[in-house]
Amino acid sequence: MTKRIAIMGCGALGGYVGGYLTRDGFDITMIDPWPDHVAAMRDPGLKLEGVTDEECFDVKCNTVLQSDLPAPGDIDPFDIVFIAVKSYDTRAAAEFVKPYLADGGFAVSLQNGINEHLIADVLGAERTVGCIASQISLSLPGPGNIQRKIKKGGDQHTVFRVGEMDGAVTPRVEEVAGMLSAIDSTLATGNLMGERWSKLAANAMRNPVSAATQQGANTNDKDAHICRITIGLAAEAVRVARAEGADLVKIMGLSPDDLVGADEGDETASKTVLDKFHADMERRKDSQRPSMAQDVEKGRPTEIDHINGLIADRGKAHGIPTPLNDGIRAVIKAIEAGTVKPGPETLRDL
Repeated sequence: MTKRIAIMGCGALGGYVGGYLTRDGFDITMIDPWPDHVAAMRDPGLKLEGVTDEECFDVKCNTVLQSDLPAPGDIDPFDIVFIAVKSYDTRAAAEFVKPYLADGGFAVSLQNGINEHLIADVLGAERTVGCIASQISLSLPGPGNIQRKIKKGGDQHTVFRVGEMDGAVTPRVEEVAGMLSAIDSTLATGNLMGERWSKLAANAMRNPVSAATQQGANTNDKDAHICRITIGLAAEAVRVARAEGADLVKIMGLSPDDLVGADEGDETASKTVLDKFHADMERRKDSQRPSMAQDVEKGRPTEIDHINGLIADRGKAHGIPTPLNDGIRAVIKAIEAGTVKPGPETLRDL
């Protein structure tokens, strides 16, 4: 029997995954609160764009406005629900989808941050799976249009990492990884929390820096002061993650030890990190900016409390100083409050 799959939250990442899975013949229902986006994805269809011709296609999607979704008893239940909302909406999304899950159905956290525990609080750990999307760089410039601004990972970089909270590699984890393999490279991982903390470190070093400066990573990496902040944010995240017991993997292609070493002034580690930063410039467009920068530009709330804020809060719990994560959290909060205007100068005092 064909499994019924829902995408809860069809922003850049949820819409991208939903569009590909729709094209590949899966039974997908895409649920979102934005009327214009829902209408455009349905007709004329979702327009997906990437850096190669094969990534550029249109697909008509089965979409429904969240407020118009029929009552749970009036539609067939879903076997799999990808939760792809902002981190601060996680618990509400889990509550919303709970009555729509089939017996034996489960939710997949397809999000930034570490939100599996929030979903598990509502649905139970037995109905919760995690999925990291690493170095995918997506944007939603307008209704029904999603753009990817970095090359596919392929054999060089694993984009989707799917796992259980307890580290088991189960049939359902392998099933989800298999579904996503038509989009880009995948891994059924036995180290979900290590993967999560590694992705959190990557988000912490890139998202708020771009959000604060309103510049892409290529521009920021050419500024020595901003580059130092970027490295320091990641190094603080590594220290906190290790205190949490996370078995870290590479962070944007860099070893955690090199990021910490570069932050502490080790010349060899610094050269390794800077060489990788410069090499990455060739993989992404100059216009590439992560989701937090897009949120600031559009005047929307950011996930700062769930990224750098989480690192800072867990750091305090372990007695680990996180001055840069504390500082950049304060900068983004001030920008959100309208008391500071974004620009490179916002980071000069960090």
